[in-house]
Amino acid sequence: MVKPNWDTEELIENWTLLPTELELVRNKVGGNQIGFALLLKHFQIFTYFPDEKSSIPQIIISYIANQLKIPESSYSDYDWQGGTAKVYRVEIRRLFNFRVATVQDSVEMSDWLIKEVLPHEQKFESLVEAVYQRWRELQIEPPTSGRIERLIRSAISQDESDFCHHTLSGLSKETLAEIDILLTTEHSLNTEEKQDSLKLKTSEFAFLKTDPGPVGLESFLTEIGKLKRIRGIGLPLKLFEGISPKLIKTYRHRAATETPYLLRQHPPAIRYTLMAAFCVQRAQEITDNLIELLMSIIQRIGTRAERRINKKLVSDFKEVTGKNNILFRIAEVAVAEPSGVIEKVIYPVVSQKTLRDLVAEYKATGTAYRQRVHTVMRSSFASHYRRLIPQLLEVLEFCSNNDIHRPVIQALELLKKYAQSKSRYYDNGETIPIDGVLKSGWKEILLEKDSDGKDRINRINYEISVLQALRERLSCKEIWVVGASRYGNPDHDLPSDFEQHRQVYYQALSLPLDVETFISNLQEQMAQGLEKLDKAMPKNQDVTIIGKKGQSFIRLSPIDSAPEPINLRQLKGEINRIWEHTSLMEWG
Repeated sequence: MVKPNWDTEELIENWTLLPTELELVRNKVGGNQIGFALLLKHFQIFTYFPDEKSSIPQIIISYIANQLKIPESSYSDYDWQGGTAKVYRVEIRRLFNFRVATVQDSVEMSDWLIKEVLPHEQKFESLVEAVYQRWRELQIEPPTSGRIERLIRSAISQDESDFCHHTLSGLSKETLAEIDILLTTEHSLNTEEKQDSLKLKTSEFAFLKTDPGPVGLESFLTEIGKLKRIRGIGLPLKLFEGISPKLIKTYRHRAATETPYLLRQHPPAIRYTLMAAFCVQRAQEITDNLIELLMSIIQRIGTRAERRINKKLVSDFKEVTGKNNILFRIAEVAVAEPSGVIEKVIYPVVSQKTLRDLVAEYKATGTAYRQRVHTVMRSSFASHYRRLIPQLLEVLEFCSNNDIHRPVIQALELLKKYAQSKSRYYDNGETIPIDGVLKSGWKEILLEKDSDGKDRINRINYEISVLQALRERLSCKEIWVVGASRYGNPDHDLPSDFEQHRQVYYQALSLPLDVETFISNLQEQMAQGLEKLDKAMPKNQDVTIIGKKGQSFIRLSPIDSAPEPINLRQLKGEINRIWEHTSLMEWG
């Protein structure tokens, strides 16, 4: 369908008749000239003819008639479906070396859709665009829009049938039975009672769809329960291997929007495919949720400890102003009277109270402060959050593509090895990764001396440090998790089949395949923007251009600061929470 509104530039670019085209048109008579010109330019633009006469906007008819210097009213005599129009279509096809689509062409187009496009794209509008583009490449005039719509819907139906039956064939009887259990919404009050004594209950499927609760250990353990339940279904690991995640996502959303009752009404092939797609992608989502909860819990442990210590320290000291000057005066009198008594030499210059404040401030900002924070963190972790470690290491597998972060992976393996141990320290001779795990400045806090004076690491201290290091690496995807989506292997973030399905991906991004077209469009946008700036700048009262051409500079009038948006502070907090370790610029 030709769009109804065209500006002057678009008309000139698309509907202007070239000299050779005018020569062809002049061979026609009267209103046939307009009809032939419209068919010629329409086919040149879209590579198919318009379905009906009314599909051409009047503004285009007027523009063509004006070029031909004949009244546009003569076009009303043109028979759109007559013999002359059919002859014109044949002539135009020959001119562009096109032919009419046959039944076999439609069959081959359906096969192409099923094999090349539908595995990666399900949006109907995108499929229509892909079909027309394919006809254009083959230099075949496509059928009518109605036939194309039927062709696409038939291909979708056939593809869904093939995909669902293929999926069903890959599922065992045990897996099918587990999926049926997920959709069960009734149970008997008494196993010996008859079927009429059934009582409705919430299905496990509904439980799996629930969002994670508030940040905390219970929410973490609940998400682990969901993940274990999905894994207990026994879906094959390679069930959807080679299938586009976009297609799986389509089936997953279909399943999530239906009730257990409606899902049970589908034919087996569709029902089990929908549920398999849901479980596969839901497992990825739950894994992501677990990582989010883990990172929030680790942050909460440290934040609460710092808040608690800071609150206590506020009453113990106030920040001492002029520290550098105070220290200079102390050093000056100490050098001048090295044998003097502190009470007689130092205190007259710097009071005893000021020195106490300096000591308190140092304890609150140096190693002593970190020691107190760590003590509180250790207490909170050991009494509550430490229970998550065995569960965490049981269900999640951490990996890294960079050997630099291998120490953290080794540290997690060590934690897993000792997950059920009750010993306070690791066994003698155990290799304990230190560099790349413990933060600089924390070693003196975490290391303990045994009876022989040798350094030992308390397991609780080490577990806290490993979790903190893990959180930092997960934030930047330097460490990733098997089975996750957002926190999965970064090497899989880009599609591996990009070259084979370049056209599909470019359509999804709304970008042209031709690089020159992309560059020219970008240049045009920049030129329009600069032209708009050039016209508006002299009229802007807040802008002053000083100097001569080639040596001028621009002066902007100060602008009154606007009030801070009410949600800006929350936005800053959320961005810092998500990307805390990615070195973002400071906000003004």
